[in-house]
Amino acid sequence: MRLHTLKPAAGSTKKRKVIGRGSGSGHGGTSTRGHKGQRARTGGTRGLAQYEGGQQPLYRRLPKRGFTNIHREEYTPVNVKKLALLAEVAEFTPDIYAKLGLAGKRDKIKILGTGEITRAITVTAHCFSASAVKKIESAGGKVVRI
Repeated sequence: MRLHTLKPAAGSTKKRKVIGRGSGSGHGGTSTRGHKGQRARTGGTRGLAQYEGGQQPLYRRLPKRGFTNIHREEYTPVNVKKLALLAEVAEFTPDIYAKLGLAGKRDKIKILGTGEITRAITVTAHCFSASAVKKIESAGGKVVRI
């Protein structure tokens, strides 16, 4: 058996339906789209998930809930555990977080208290959780808010 001799099993493939090539093809005229109407026209299918045949869609029938607070400040979380793993760094600043890939260059950073730290470090960030401040200061470190 060679690759060039391989063929699909008998009856497993069908010929493609060729439409719009004249009445002799059997699929000319309306090209299997029927007569008139939305589905007969170009771009007429409303295949979108929210279309319900003219009925008011579910997403418009349900009431609105909640709101978006335009004054919300987004912080990138960094855990104390990550800072403890980086033994070669003694002072953490926003530039260091960006260089280490812990946060973006313009991100606001919040230090969270997950994990343990045993060495004294200086941590500079925009926000700190109470548990993070407690752990850093109990290890002899210093917390600096920007």
